Amino acid sequence: MATSSTARSQERTTDTDGIGRRVQRLRAERGLTQRQLAEPEYTAAYISTLESGRVRPSETALRHLAGRLGVSVDELSTGRPAHVATELRVRLTDARQLLAAGDAAEAADVLRQLLAAAEEHGFEGERADALIALGDCALDLGELSEARESFEEAERQLADEPLTRRVAAVRGRAVAHLLAGELRYSCYLLESAIDELNRGGLHDPDALVLLHSAAIAPYVDMGAYARAAQSAELALSLAPSVNDPALVARMHRGVARAMIAEGRSAEAEASLAKAQELYRQLHIRTELAHCHWMRGYVRAQDGDLAGAETELRTARDMLASGRAQLFAAQVEVELADVLRRLGRRQEAAELLSGTLDALGAGLGPERGAVHAAGAHRLLGMIAEEGGAVEDAELHYCQALSLLEHSGAAGDLADICRLLGDLLRREGRIEAALDAYRTGLGHRAAPGTTTLGPGPSQPEY
Repeated sequence: MATSSTARSQERTTDTDGIGRRVQRLRAERGLTQRQLAEPEYTAAYISTLESGRVRPSETALRHLAGRLGVSVDELSTGRPAHVATELRVRLTDARQLLAAGDAAEAADVLRQLLAAAEEHGFEGERADALIALGDCALDLGELSEARESFEEAERQLADEPLTRRVAAVRGRAVAHLLAGELRYSCYLLESAIDELNRGGLHDPDALVLLHSAAIAPYVDMGAYARAAQSAELALSLAPSVNDPALVARMHRGVARAMIAEGRSAEAEASLAKAQELYRQLHIRTELAHCHWMRGYVRAQDGDLAGAETELRTARDMLASGRAQLFAAQVEVELADVLRRLGRRQEAAELLSGTLDALGAGLGPERGAVHAAGAHRLLGMIAEEGGAVEDAELHYCQALSLLEHSGAAGDLADICRLLGDLLRREGRIEAALDAYRTGLGHRAAPGTTTLGPGPSQPEY
């Protein structure tokens, strides 16, 4: 996609004083007199007037001076060395590679340095791209507040750009709200962007894949299964074929470095563009895992448990390879449910225990609570089916505790029902009634599963 903000940031300024000072500094560094710099096209007096800031050089004069001083016209006009933008894009590509390899913390360190350099030199497009990548790092690390701030700042930076340029930031912000339990707002952001793309006739497959695949998770959590399936099928129909893009991206990145070393900037830029596109496709590949997950969910609901297992394992492997820990955990919970229904309870319990171990100690409303609660819910059901009533009650209560502040009202109501049924069968009627009342309160929460009209469909 075109990055017009980058182009704008690189437009030549008419800062006459700045150009004059740069001409004077560069001339002195090269040991040239004003006459030597001026001839044969201009006079020493003209150079003196220009260096003092009293005259604005024409394009023709800028080209002459840049040629004599051995710099680019852009560098002479703006003060930004020509190689800086290319170096920033190299570092951005390196950071994306680290993120794709699962080194989110290291990638974030690189991106913070890149942000400072982009701000120093006024490269707006590179700054916005770095903010989006930094937000993606924060998502992988479970730092949702930091992720939202990065995506919001990127959207502000790109406010005058077409929506297709802002889609990655919009999608990132929606995912951050989803992981924080703000399901309806996540849907609102994604659906609004899809509607705007379709109304404007912007049939951009990459943008639509990102938005529709990101919408699957909040749709499912809110019970909008038909809408989730529709988004999944649309995303898969638009999805490009990706065959080991990481390997090809590394090759292009290496080529770019070689071209830079030889001073072949145009060829370096071309290789960098290819590498960045492939890393972007890697990101889309992670999103497509959600579509396989949704297919698996639909097949499980239709009773095709073998087909569901295949789709869910595909989704889990795609997410695990992209180090998308929180989403991989959600798919593993769905897969464990399928295994339980296939009668493979021990295998399901081992998978769920591994999921909880992977989520680690930082659980809470801001990190993995909904997924961990889903794991405890299934472990409770497995324990109950095996006659371990006390273990089942413990898992249900742990699930309730994790979901308390998540906003996933439907899940809370379901856990309360399971716990109430367990307590009732044990003869603890008052405790069961309390659990049912709690569940009814959450089930009655307004707006938890009801969405407005779906987003418009693209016109082909």
